[in-house]
Amino acid sequence: MDTEAHLQIGSLLFDGLDQIDLTGPFEILSRIPNSTYRIFGKTRETVRDVNGLRLTPDCALEDVPRLDVLHVPGGYGQEALMDDQELLAWLRDQAETARCVFSVCTGALICGAAGLLVGRRATTHWASMHLLPFFGATPVNERVVVDGNMVFAAGVTAGIDGALRVAAQLRGDEIAQTIQLYMAYAPEPPFNSGTPETAPAAVLKQALQVTQAVTQQREQTARAVAQRLGIRTTPDLDPAESPT
Repeated sequence: MDTEAHLQIGSLLFDGLDQIDLTGPFEILSRIPNSTYRIFGKTRETVRDVNGLRLTPDCALEDVPRLDVLHVPGGYGQEALMDDQELLAWLRDQAETARCVFSVCTGALICGAAGLLVGRRATTHWASMHLLPFFGATPVNERVVVDGNMVFAAGVTAGIDGALRVAAQLRGDEIAQTIQLYMAYAPEPPFNSGTPETAPAAVLKQALQVTQAVTQQREQTARAVAQRLGIRTTPDLDPAESPT
């Protein structure tokens, strides 16, 4: 891989995304040397993230060049894109020539709807891990999973770790470490409650209740995508019991 060539890096923006799926990796991807970073959307209209933060793309899909790095975040708004054939075709086209397709959280499900997960090892947010087989993927319960030219980060903040992995692949470990140092990224969370395996039972129960409706909707959508893609599978896992 040419570690000196100029890189075109792009992140997908859509209404209802989780902003840290976008802005966490942005902190790393925008600092990769000799690169151009842009945010793109279906239009150039301002959108709101799942909690109301306003975000504006740099350009629309038709103005995006061939990307070396395609970054697909997730969030509740992911559901609206799962049958958007124009967007899914665009993702497939870009993925054909990209050095790296990088999904964060339920951005993996968008990639799955585009048919990009078939035969891949992948990860996503813990509440959606059991849905990955509907897209032809093998779920891996790790924070970052690399399979060929695809990099998958698990839920939300894992996008920072995944983006550092992408930076290391493209420009070497020292560059990635320099970016990490500049960001002072040395997390020391006050609680060990960041995964279903470590969260207290009561906390996990409450989180499952909060995500139940959207998880059920995502499963319904995933089953429809599996039928469209011709994938035969019957995953029947509890979201809190994702496979390793």
